[in-house]
Amino acid sequence: MAALQHADVPGYAALLLRRTFADLSLPGALMDRAHQWLGGTAARWSGERKTWTFPSGATLTFGYLETEIDKYRYQGSEFHYVGFDEVTQFTESQYRYLLSRGRRLAGSKIPMRQRGSSNPGGLGHEWVRQRFLIEGAQQGRPFIPARLDDNPHLDRDEYRESLRQLDPVTRAQLENGDWTVRAAGNLFRREWFKTVDAAPAGTHRVRYWDLAATEPAPGTDPDWTVGALVAESRGRYTVCDVRRMRGKPGAVEALVRQTAEIDGPDVEVWIEQEPGSAGVNTVDHYQRAVLRGFSCRGNRPTGDKRTRANPVNAAAEAGNVDIVRGPWNSAFLDEIEGFPAGAHDDQVDGLSGAVEKLAGLGSGSATTTRGAPPGRSRYSEEG
Repeated sequence: MAALQHADVPGYAALLLRRTFADLSLPGALMDRAHQWLGGTAARWSGERKTWTFPSGATLTFGYLETEIDKYRYQGSEFHYVGFDEVTQFTESQYRYLLSRGRRLAGSKIPMRQRGSSNPGGLGHEWVRQRFLIEGAQQGRPFIPARLDDNPHLDRDEYRESLRQLDPVTRAQLENGDWTVRAAGNLFRREWFKTVDAAPAGTHRVRYWDLAATEPAPGTDPDWTVGALVAESRGRYTVCDVRRMRGKPGAVEALVRQTAEIDGPDVEVWIEQEPGSAGVNTVDHYQRAVLRGFSCRGNRPTGDKRTRANPVNAAAEAGNVDIVRGPWNSAFLDEIEGFPAGAHDDQVDGLSGAVEKLAGLGSGSATTTRGAPPGRSRYSEEG
């Protein structure tokens, strides 16, 4: 309904999004509902463009963001309204990128709006909760809760009976709209990490790289190359910065080199070394060519990922891990809180490796080859 609000205004453009095209086209879903409402009116439907065009020239388009790179399909587009159905199924980077598609002509009185609706839960639960429930009031982002009892047209008794078949967490999310309930068993909790403006002066710093990334392709969700910069002082750790990307080896090398230059020569660089001769050759290449002039070492980790994360887990639970405020915070906290059950663990690996080296735990063995010498329910954004 909100997307149709200005359909009588020439030049108005609205976009409604689901995560997949199948979600859009299901019976009772967005496109089906639009056909029920607009069929037989003067509006014209284009099945090729998935767009309704109104007599005014205004448009309503349906789209999807199945993979991370699908957001670039809208790179040259301009919309007055963008709506996300089940917004917790999207990543925060997808949501933020679509914010940049909101544009209007000078003097236009059409409001710029980006809205979402969703149940709690899903891969985007934490960033949606952070953006709208925690930061919302201060940042002018309204959150309007909706619970089962708010819908008088639903057979609530029958629906509650069906919800009894679910686990307690999912049931609380769907029945009560509970955004605070979490599944038990996660290793980390978001609230353990205090946000600070900067690390203390005079700390020992390590940048630890996990080079596990592959270039993304349609329909895939590959690992990331991640470099975590962590500082330590008297047993207290500060995550200063996290760099990550997916790309070809040349692009990864450029990022690693550029990051080392920004960090400075006093920051130790560690690279997680894969088993076998290929891992040895990779570390040797980085020492000789990519990071020549910087302290660079390889690390062969031992034990499973969860075991390697135990030391930083203990430090975080004790309140001894801070993070420096930055644009990477949300993605970092989402991943670390979902560990070890989440889709990715590359940032956790980078953090675990850096803390290991700073603490001198020595759970992995260092490899040094010729190179540099070792050294130190609804949401709205309107404008």
